[in-house]
Amino acid sequence: MSVYTQLTDDQFADFCHRFGVSFARAIPITQGIKNSNWFIQTTDDVDGAHSYVFTLFEERPPEDIEKMAIILNQLDGKLPVAAPLSLLDLGADSAEKGYVIRYDNKAITLVPCLAGSHPQQTTQAMCHEIGAALAMLHETLQALQPAEEYGVPLYPWSDVRDRERQFMPADEAKLMSDIWQSYTDLPLATLPKGLCHLDMFADNTLWDLSLNNSQKGEARLTGLLDFTEVSVEHYVMDIAITINDFCTTWGDAEQGESVNFDRSKMAAFLQGYESKRMLGEDEKRALPVMLAKAAVIFWLLRLNVIHYNRTEGRTGDNIMVKNPDLMKRLAAYHWSHVEKAQSTVFVLEHARYKDDDKNNDVEDFKIIGVFATEQQAQAAIEQLKSQSGFKDYPNGFHIDAYPLNQINWSQGFGC
Repeated sequence: MSVYTQLTDDQFADFCHRFGVSFARAIPITQGIKNSNWFIQTTDDVDGAHSYVFTLFEERPPEDIEKMAIILNQLDGKLPVAAPLSLLDLGADSAEKGYVIRYDNKAITLVPCLAGSHPQQTTQAMCHEIGAALAMLHETLQALQPAEEYGVPLYPWSDVRDRERQFMPADEAKLMSDIWQSYTDLPLATLPKGLCHLDMFADNTLWDLSLNNSQKGEARLTGLLDFTEVSVEHYVMDIAITINDFCTTWGDAEQGESVNFDRSKMAAFLQGYESKRMLGEDEKRALPVMLAKAAVIFWLLRLNVIHYNRTEGRTGDNIMVKNPDLMKRLAAYHWSHVEKAQSTVFVLEHARYKDDDKNNDVEDFKIIGVFATEQQAQAAIEQLKSQSGFKDYPNGFHIDAYPLNQINWSQGFGC
């Protein structure tokens, strides 16, 4: 990703030698915003090819990166990942493999390059495939227990929120606060958790985008990258993070940096995910708020990078900054859908028809309750349908949706 720490060719050669790799050239990788990365050409590479990616982790301690290596080995063979090379100089008596060089209190790894390219645009088919891959990741990493020993601590985003809100316009601060509060109000204790990637953006994936495959709409996933943020988190948050990038078209500067979310791509993603792991009803209800919260987190992440670049004097052509306003606009888009859903209530009624036939006259009528979501009204039906009276008239339940603060019958009626 962006190059923050400079290394000499002699240093690269020494580090690569410890992994059993003969160094020829290091090529900076400028995409991304967190770590220093280079492609490594070896003495065996020809025609400008490169075989490895050399990463110097700017923030994560070496202990966290060792955990990442174990995670990648767990996934290797089930998903297209590049597991770090092991060091050759630990000694013949070492019972464990080491994957990390410690340099200036930072970690260095060397991993094989995976084939493929970053997609400039995604398709519904790609969203379906990445959804299935993310579910497989969630399922596979359940074998690493206790999960907290393998995941890195979640970043204290609330601290960044409190710092950045001081400098925001009032409407932006309110948007962030409203989304955060709605997230806090979710039944978080009921949502399944486990080891999550938490940064599965399209530029952290590789695909076979050959002309033949592209013409058929059959781009194939060839690589999942950047496992530095793997933490114990709600699976639905990981889903939301991935959907936000894969299902959004980000316009470039000439297009006014537009943000266009595609709900048909989201539907394809969820179909792919549920082909490997079914979502619970609580997860489905939480997803709209999680989409907004995920956008807020990456809004804060980009503001945080700007903050650290400024305070640490990071400058130069190899430093890339992503526009935080794009994530702010995506957060606002998702929040508008949450607010729309929150402005509708669902009225559950029961009518006792003669012989439980809706074509017959109503003998009795009850308003059972008013609910915030249709799923809650359906759950009430499940609870009541076996009770005395209701069980004899199962066809009498009916749910109506009513927008708040609107007249739902605007005409008179005849007597």
